[in-house]
Amino acid sequence: MRTTAVIKRIFRQMIRDKRTLGLLFIAPLLILSLMYLIFNGDTVEPKLGVFNADKGLVHQLKESEVNVKTYQSNDKQLIKEDDLDGFLQIKDNDIILTLENSDPSVSKTLEVKVKQAAAAFSQSKLLNKNPSLAQMPKESIQTHYVYGNDKTASFDVLSPVLVGFFVFFFVFLISGIGLLKERTSGTLERLLSTPIRRWEIVAAYLVGFGLFAVIQTIIVVVYSITILDINVVGSVWNVMLINLLLALVALSLGTLLSAFAASEFQMIQFIPIVVVPQVFFSGIFPLEGMANWLQAISKIMPLSYGADALKGIMYKGFGLGDIWKDIMVLAIFAVIFIFLNVIALKKYRKL
Repeated sequence: MRTTAVIKRIFRQMIRDKRTLGLLFIAPLLILSLMYLIFNGDTVEPKLGVFNADKGLVHQLKESEVNVKTYQSNDKQLIKEDDLDGFLQIKDNDIILTLENSDPSVSKTLEVKVKQAAAAFSQSKLLNKNPSLAQMPKESIQTHYVYGNDKTASFDVLSPVLVGFFVFFFVFLISGIGLLKERTSGTLERLLSTPIRRWEIVAAYLVGFGLFAVIQTIIVVVYSITILDINVVGSVWNVMLINLLLALVALSLGTLLSAFAASEFQMIQFIPIVVVPQVFFSGIFPLEGMANWLQAISKIMPLSYGADALKGIMYKGFGLGDIWKDIMVLAIFAVIFIFLNVIALKKYRKL
């Protein structure tokens, strides 16, 4: 009987807690649907710029499912300007292939397809007994890289994203639970009974938790660079700056959501709803093959901007001038969340 009574009490608690029921039954379906849409997106053909190449070779490349775009110049800046995966040109009877290499898997796929297309083109020339075959290189392909090199692995590209994610996740979690404890223990109510203003309380908590977020960020970045030997092409100080800005966004978001949680368990419930989707749109998974409306969702994910900035600094060697848009958007997110924190305190005291 006592066991039955406990079971009934648990059932009553679960039925009354609509948020927990939603997390239990609806959140897994949302995440599974999101994963389905991401992993079942359209296959994107690698984009290759071509200059001074035979039409037969261009045809073979298109047959190999390469999106070929012909240019009248061999300016390597075209790779960045037109968002190409590679650029191919014929010079002195050699095939020169320059790979953008932001995604090593795409670069390796494109390199293989170019070699196969070149071999097939040479074979067709041989079969046709074309005299110009002697001028066509068979396997003499020179490969260059805009970012990284032939030894670049996928982790080298993903490591900046992971550094930003762990900073964001733990600052979000600790700040949210920390402020929640302040509220459930009555500390926040006692503060609100004094003449202190809401914005002063928000500022105090942001600075207080922010100091620990700064220490955590420094430890994560230093450990990643020195112990894990994660390569940083750009400035380490810029890496620190972006991570601190990302931590500020996570800190303000965590404290904001804690205002809508009644317990630590309810704060944990925000993770699959708020944090997990950001992982899918942070650059760990390619977005190019997704539907346009799904790609648009990434524009409202703070982590996507932080990850893009970190990847630019750590892997591509960008300076702050190259990532100013990401910095500006992260700053806007932080200001909005801080403002909403002040508004959220109205439910506890109206001044």
